[in-house]
Formats: sequence, C-alpha cells, structure tokens
Amino acid sequence: MSRSRAALLIGLVGFAGYVLLVLTLGDFVLRMHGTVQMVYFAVAGTIWVWPAKRLIYWGAGK
Repeated sequence: MSRSRAALLIGLVGFAGYVLLVLTLGDFVLRMHGTVQMVYFAVAGTIWVWPAKRLIYWGAGK
C-alpha cells in the first residue's frame, strides 16, 4: 500500500473516531455553562488540524 493511500485510510478512520469522541464528550459539556461549551467546541473544532497536517505531510512524502 502506498503512503498516500495509507494516509487516506488513517485519516478517514482517525477523523471518524475523533468526531465520535468529540460528540460523546459534547453530550456532557452541554450540561455545563455556556462559556465552557464555547471553549470546548472551539478547541475541539480546531485541534484536529495539527495531526491532519502531519499526516498530509507524511502521506506526501515530505
């Protein structure tokens, strides 16, 4: 399997798992104060960018 295909597979499975984790934890966060919710969803919505960036670079062979 080529690096780009492996990166695609890892990315899709990893992102799906990340979304499930964020949504599951989000159910508990929804019971908290609005400020906590805002911070949680802002962080959870952007933190996936760094692993995705590294995975893309790895898949491209750089």
